[in-house]
Amino acid sequence: MKHPFKQPSKIALVISIALGLTACQQAEEEIITSTAEVQNTVIKATSTIDSESAIKFINQAEAELAQLSIEGARTEWVYSNFITEDTAALSAAIGEKMTSRSVSFATEAAKYANVELDPVNARKLHILRSSLVLPAPLDPVKNAELAQISSELNGLYGKGKYCFDDGRCLTQPELSALMAESQDPAVLLEAWQGWREIAKPMRPLFEREVELANEGARDLGFADLSELWRSQYDMKPDDFSAELDRLWGDIKPLYDSLHCYVRGELNEQYGDDIAPKQGPIPAHLLGNMWAQQWGTIYNSVAPEDADPGYDVTALLAANNYDEIKMVEQAEGFFSSLGFDELPDTFWTRSLFVQPKDRDVVCHASAWDLDNEDDIRIKMCIQKTAEDFTVIHHELGHNYYQRAYKNQPHLFKGSANDGFHEAIGDTIALSITPSYLKQIGLLDEVPDASKDIGLLLKQALDKIAFMPFGLMIDQWRWKVFNGEISPEQYNQAWWDLREKYQGVAAPIARTEADFDPGAKYHVPGNVPYTRYFLAHVLQFQFHKSLCDIAGNEGPVHRCSIYGNKEAGDKLNQMLEAGLSQPWPEALNIVTGTKSMDAKAVLDYFAPLQVWLDEQNKTENRQCGW
Repeated sequence: MKHPFKQPSKIALVISIALGLTACQQAEEEIITSTAEVQNTVIKATSTIDSESAIKFINQAEAELAQLSIEGARTEWVYSNFITEDTAALSAAIGEKMTSRSVSFATEAAKYANVELDPVNARKLHILRSSLVLPAPLDPVKNAELAQISSELNGLYGKGKYCFDDGRCLTQPELSALMAESQDPAVLLEAWQGWREIAKPMRPLFEREVELANEGARDLGFADLSELWRSQYDMKPDDFSAELDRLWGDIKPLYDSLHCYVRGELNEQYGDDIAPKQGPIPAHLLGNMWAQQWGTIYNSVAPEDADPGYDVTALLAANNYDEIKMVEQAEGFFSSLGFDELPDTFWTRSLFVQPKDRDVVCHASAWDLDNEDDIRIKMCIQKTAEDFTVIHHELGHNYYQRAYKNQPHLFKGSANDGFHEAIGDTIALSITPSYLKQIGLLDEVPDASKDIGLLLKQALDKIAFMPFGLMIDQWRWKVFNGEISPEQYNQAWWDLREKYQGVAAPIARTEADFDPGAKYHVPGNVPYTRYFLAHVLQFQFHKSLCDIAGNEGPVHRCSIYGNKEAGDKLNQMLEAGLSQPWPEALNIVTGTKSMDAKAVLDYFAPLQVWLDEQNKTENRQCGW
C-alpha cells in the first residue's frame, strides 16, 4: 500500500509531514519510523468553559501547530534525505514534541465539546479533538506504557525478516518481490508463512495497546477508539459505517466477476490441489504478500490478444526522457489544466535521482514544507512507465497542497483523508493512450479491441484492492469496540478476509498466530478506510471531470489533459481544503453530495461484460 498519507492539518497526523504516496497505493515496503514516546504535557485547563475561552484556545492551538508543522516538515525532510544517527535523533525529538502537543490540545478541546460555537470554530474544535489516531490516557504511567508498546510494535515489523533453509534472510520488501515474481507454489507458501512468523510476538502488545488507546478515547469523550476513528467523516459514526456498506454493495458484483475469472485461470495454471475451482482463493497465489493487489499475476491471467502494442518504458527511452523531463511532462499536464507552474524552489529543492554519496529514503513522496509554496517531491526516479505514473500522482498532492495554502492552518488538508489519495489517482487515470499520443510519446492510439487487456490490468490492482481496503478497519473497529475479543483475533481476521475478499489462508491458522500484524498498518496504527474511499472517489472525480471536458467516448479512454474548464472545477475543490464537510467539496466537482460507485462500474463496464462471458463460456461456478 502506499505510504500512509498524513494530512498536515490533522493534529496527530502532523507528525509525519512527508505526505508520502506511491502509485500503487499500498506501501508496505516503507517502514515508518515510530514516533517517540508521548509526553504527558496537557496544557493548563482554562477556568471558564464558554465560547470566548474556546475560541481563544482554538486560536492559540492553531498558531502553535502551524509553527510546529514547519519545524517538523523541515526536520523530517533533512532526515529522509540525509539518514544518520543525528538526523534520526532530531526526527524523533520533533515527533515527541508534536505528539505531546497533539495530546494536550485534544484533551483541552474535549472540555469545550458542548460549547456552542460558530460553524468555523466548531469545525476547528472537532478537528483538534478527533484527529488523534492513538490517543494516550491521561494517566502518565499508562501514557508512557502506550508509547513504549507503539514503539515495540513498529520495531517488530521494521526489523522483521524470514530466513530460508539455504541461509537467505529476506526483509518484507524482498519477500514481496519474491512473491510477485515466483510461480512456484512451494516457494510462495514458504514466503507467505515465513513473513507471518514476525507477527506472533505482537499479539499481547496489540491487545494491551487497544486497552490503553480505548481509555484515551474515553478521556476525549468517545465511547471507544472505533467511534473516534469513524467520527472524522462529517457524519455520525454508524452512518459512516452504513455508507461504506452501501458503496461496497454496489461494487461487489464486479469484484465477484473478477474473482471468478482469476480463480478459474489460477486453477488452469496450478491444478485442483493448489488452486481449487470453487471456494476462496488461497492467499499466497495472487502475487502479493497480502493478496491485496493482483497486478503482478496479470501475465498469467491476461487474454492472448491483450497486448496494446506499445511499452511506455521503451517509449520514454526512445524519446530521450530523463528523470527531469519526466517531471516536466507531468507538470505540463497540470499546466494544460490552467494551474500555475511549479515554483523555482520545487526544481532546486526536490530530490529526483538517488544520490551516490549518502543514504536517503527513496520511497516516492510529496511534501509541503512551509504551508505555502515550498512544495517538493522526493523520489529516486527510475525511467519506467510505473514511475512516469507515480510522478503524475505525486504532483497531484503537491498541487492540492498549494491550492489550500490560503486556508487557516487547521483547514490545510483534504476534505477527508480519502480525497488526497484520490486526487493523485484521478490524474493518473488520465494517463491514457490518447494522452500519450497528445504529448508525442505514441504515434497511434490502439483500437478498442485492446481495451480489455488495459482494463483487466487496472482491475487487478484497483478492483481487487477494494474489499481488502474495506476489511482492515472493519476488523479493527470490531476489535476496538469489543465485538471481537482477543481470543478471536485471528479467526475473525480470516472470517472477514473470506467474507469480503473470497480469500483464505493456504494453511491452517490458529490463535497462536497474529496474521493482522503482518500488515504494516496494524502495528503502525495507520487508519485504512481512506484507501477504500480513494478507490471510489478517484473514479467519481474522473467521470465528472470527463463530463465537464465534454468527453463523449468511453470514460476509460478519457483524458482531461488540456481542458481548462475541468481544471478550474478541480481547483475550486482543492482550494477549499478541509474548510467544509466533504459532501460540500465533493459537490463542487461532481454535482452531488454523495459518494457513488456507479462511476467505477461505468469505467469497467466493458470488462465486466467480458469477464461474465468468459466465466459463462468456461462454465465457472462463481462465488465462494
